[in-house]
Amino acid sequence: MSGTDHEAVSATEARRLFADWKAAPAIVLAVSGGPDSLALMWLAARWRKALKRGPALAVVTVDHGLRPEAAAEARAVKRLAASLDLPHRTLRWSGDKPSTGIQAAARGARYRLLAKAAKTLGASHVMTAHTRDDQAETVLMRLSRGSGIAGLAAMAREIERDGVVLARPLLDVPKARLIATLAKARIAFATDPSNADPRFTRPRLRELMPQLAAEGCDARSLVRLAVRAARADAALELMTDGAEQFLASLDAGSERPGVNARAFLGLAAEIQIRLLLRTLSRHGHEGPPELGKVEALAEALSQAAARRPQAAAKIRLKQTLAGAVISLTGDRLVIVPAPPRRGRVR
Repeated sequence: MSGTDHEAVSATEARRLFADWKAAPAIVLAVSGGPDSLALMWLAARWRKALKRGPALAVVTVDHGLRPEAAAEARAVKRLAASLDLPHRTLRWSGDKPSTGIQAAARGARYRLLAKAAKTLGASHVMTAHTRDDQAETVLMRLSRGSGIAGLAAMAREIERDGVVLARPLLDVPKARLIATLAKARIAFATDPSNADPRFTRPRLRELMPQLAAEGCDARSLVRLAVRAARADAALELMTDGAEQFLASLDAGSERPGVNARAFLGLAAEIQIRLLLRTLSRHGHEGPPELGKVEALAEALSQAAARRPQAAAKIRLKQTLAGAVISLTGDRLVIVPAPPRRGRVR
């Protein structure tokens, strides 16, 4: 983006930020009352007003029921939305709240409620106000957890979730510019105390950012890493597509289960792991497998294949992972759904 990291976002810049969604039928704006999402609403409203034709905009606030101030903040969002001629509704996360992992649970509930609202309103997209600062923090979180290339790509500008497209038009905008935008428009905003609560990971990483920036590891550098990781991940996914097609071509016209084991084990380790992730997700019934466990499986397959040659049909390795059974013989690698566990209620 043009401008310094502390200038208000101009109308011209806003047109570029939202241009990709000009043809959407309707868009839900996720607005909490904090500075980022209020700036999103303000900029999106001005952008839409300047268009002769464009998507219908609706504002949705999710009250998680975790703070007594949230209801008043939702009402403040409603008043600002009305001044911008935007319809608004507040959705509440009801029911029992978990005693641990509350932020992750609240995030999941928020996205489910937003997706449901979008479908009700006929909206194809839900827009959130994730900023460059959020992206940098996400990269740091993924680094600290030892994520792979896909994880280091962090948040995408667009991604499908819960049956709608999640859009992040402000992903390359510094938070300081959004605060400057609100200051110029004389719009007050709320501050969520959990954003500074050291019990949570993001606030702790946020405290480290000035020290990291002094060493050259600032938000720009971290976001640059995410962009490059995303580019590498896309290239590897294309190579994985090609490998999958190659393995299928070896068995063209055959009804044998699985794939050619020698051909699979001849692939680069990263491509093997990605193919295993895909196949386990496709055939397993316990959700996406953990990357570390799939890496261990790939290593176990290589070690099993390297043992003294035996009859082609003899099983060299058999194990379960993510609700799937993996079997390796001298010439076949087969992955099928695991049978239901004994005693499981279906």
